Amino acid sequence: MKQLAIIICLAIVQQAAFACDACEKKQPAVLRGITHGTGPDSNWDYVYVWATVLIVVATLFYTIKWVLHPGEQNMNHIKRSILNEA
Repeated sequence: MKQLAIIICLAIVQQAAFACDACEKKQPAVLRGITHGTGPDSNWDYVYVWATVLIVVATLFYTIKWVLHPGEQNMNHIKRSILNEA
């Protein structure tokens, strides 16, 4: 029963992941079959999207980097007051 529920959920998600025929006709060749709705209004839309992608990737990189290796060695750092209480 659990496997059937998972298969049904995946089938629904898979179906929603692809654009319908009406939306596919409105998209430029690059995005055809991937997204729903109308295509970009101008080339500036691509610039906005790629700028956002770069910001998100940089944020993700530095978040992972500083979580794994924070690099703070100062004994007077505020984290030391929390760690020394335990």
